[in-house]
Amino acid sequence: MADAYFFLFFLLPLLLLVILYFLVKPRPVKIPIKNRHVFITGGSSGIGLALAHRAAAEGARVSILARSLGKLEEARNAIRLATGIEVAVFAADVRDFEAVKRAVDEAGPIDVLLLNHGVFVALELEKMELSEIKFTMDVNLMGTLNLIKAALPVMKNRKDPLPASIALVSSQAGQAGIYGYVAYSASKFGLRGLAEALQQEVIADNIHVSLIFPPDTDTPGLAEENRRKPELTKIIAASSGCMTAEKVAQKALDGIKSGSFIVSCNLEGIALSLATAGLSPQRSFLMAFVEVVAAGILRIVALGMQWTWYGSIEKYHSQRKGSTRSS
Repeated sequence: MADAYFFLFFLLPLLLLVILYFLVKPRPVKIPIKNRHVFITGGSSGIGLALAHRAAAEGARVSILARSLGKLEEARNAIRLATGIEVAVFAADVRDFEAVKRAVDEAGPIDVLLLNHGVFVALELEKMELSEIKFTMDVNLMGTLNLIKAALPVMKNRKDPLPASIALVSSQAGQAGIYGYVAYSASKFGLRGLAEALQQEVIADNIHVSLIFPPDTDTPGLAEENRRKPELTKIIAASSGCMTAEKVAQKALDGIKSGSFIVSCNLEGIALSLATAGLSPQRSFLMAFVEVVAAGILRIVALGMQWTWYGSIEKYHSQRKGSTRSS
């Protein structure tokens, strides 16, 4: 009996660790940002501005892109006052490939392309205008493809021998679909497929992809989102915490520098990432071990979350029907 326990709790995990050490690819990598060019989209406010502040403070040469030149100038002044660093600003709509290409060419060779732009409308699909759905998909998904396509030729031909990075800011709504997030989740889930396929295409060029999954973040955009957010969305999303833009920026940059493919920002995010690991690349054999061991347990947890969400939906509609009959 003692031998069986020794094998089960010591030898078997050790054997799994050894197997994963040789199995896990791509291999671990470190991506420095000091004295390198970091190009950030959506950089005039929220998470993007916090990322620009932190990258500048860590010694990077920073460029930020957004639609509003006025907001970009405000962001540049704020970063200059906080860090003493001058950042370059580029006004362009990410949906316009030619405008994006001009900005990327003018900015010069990019070492870290950080795609943070995005729009969000929390509303049931039936109530959304087709124009809102298309706008969401065009900005969040096509805008990302536009930036990558514009930047890739120069990134592939860079003279810097150090590893480069393309980082995509998704959302926890890109890991689990939530009521009221149909269009938004579709665009953010799309980023995952984009990132997984892109990593295979650019690994030979020493370019490493990161996919960042922040929770609700305390930004001006969140306040605007909450004004239209359906009641059921608020109920279901209440279980997820809210982080400051500065903390998300710190987690994101730490993940990029460590070359992580999946970058989670809080404990709930780590659980979601473990539960949805699927066929995603994993550079850390230790994290791969946790993913393998925790897979079954986390599936039970995920089913419990679904049970809670659908229970909230049933209760909400039952109460609405009851109030309709009484009136």
